[in-house]
Amino acid sequence: MTNNYWKFRMKLLGRMGIVILIVSLSFLLAVPLLIDGIFEDSFANFLVGIDPNLYYFALSHKGTILTGIFLIVLLVSLVIVVARFTKYIEQISGAVDHVFVENPDPIVLPSELRPMETKLNTIKNTLRQRQFEAKESERRKDDLVVYLAHDIKTPLTSIIGYLSLLEEQKDMPADQREKYVKVVKEKAYRLEGLVNELFDVTRFNAQHIELTTRKVNLNRMIRQLMEEFYPLLREHHLGCKLDIPEVNPVVADPDQLARVFDNLLRNAVHYSEPTSDIVVSMRQDAKYTYIQFSNYGTTIPADKLDRIFEKFYRLDESRSSENGGAGLGLAIAKRIMEQHGGTITAQSKDLWTTFCVILPNGWEKVPTDSQEKNT
Repeated sequence: MTNNYWKFRMKLLGRMGIVILIVSLSFLLAVPLLIDGIFEDSFANFLVGIDPNLYYFALSHKGTILTGIFLIVLLVSLVIVVARFTKYIEQISGAVDHVFVENPDPIVLPSELRPMETKLNTIKNTLRQRQFEAKESERRKDDLVVYLAHDIKTPLTSIIGYLSLLEEQKDMPADQREKYVKVVKEKAYRLEGLVNELFDVTRFNAQHIELTTRKVNLNRMIRQLMEEFYPLLREHHLGCKLDIPEVNPVVADPDQLARVFDNLLRNAVHYSEPTSDIVVSMRQDAKYTYIQFSNYGTTIPADKLDRIFEKFYRLDESRSSENGGAGLGLAIAKRIMEQHGGTITAQSKDLWTTFCVILPNGWEKVPTDSQEKNT
């Protein structure tokens, strides 16, 4: 694109040079032809016919008059060229205004301004796409808030109902009372989860993730997380395979990284087929560490895979919150990785879905003494 702008500038400067050259050559030719050349007598008779004094005045001030005529013609030529420049500027200004108009028609400029036309159309299309995504995100957020508010009523109604029974039936058998208390506790935990999701929705847009970096032993972190996930894996009849050789510690925020890995593991558990294995692998080169989380389940369609990191987007589009969270986990994970200068991507093929985290090693960042202890 820069090369195209350079060509455009050179073309305009070339046109200006051609105009100046033509004016100069015309002047150089006019002098010998009109004044001192083959048309000398005709030109002289023309001036004498108007006024003899005019002829003698022109003859005695020939140099000054010719210079003045040359400057006037040159000025007029420059005005014409500048007017062309001004026309270009006005067209570009109008095109810039068109960028912000909600009009699907593309911006059209003269062929000389084709590079600018391409750039402005790219900006216009990008803005339209972002506006569409923002509206879709807002719509999904509004829908999700409504769904969460509805789903909050269910456990809350159950809690009130069971507590009322416990209050009214003072002589309830101990085993039945224990059963009711257990149900109330489960519903309370569910209610807490829904309230937390609601808080995530309301604070996500204003959230700024602050990183507190230090040396992190990724091998130790992942193994510890897998130990914490063991009860959940057993509940869903899942296994786990680790291919995580010892690597050098990286400089990162351990709490935020754990949040990313926790989310990826929970997604893997939720979408894995029973009796299958979740595979976690890791490798490292001179600049980056690569961590992959793979699970066997259902192939994610390409159109959904492209949107999986959008906030408030859920693969399970049913309205019940029982089948998934607020659709913020992967969006937050992506933001955390971007804050680290890394990336997170997803691919799905042949029933296997893999999330790849690429994390800069950050060895050029020297932690403070208080941060030397490995996580």
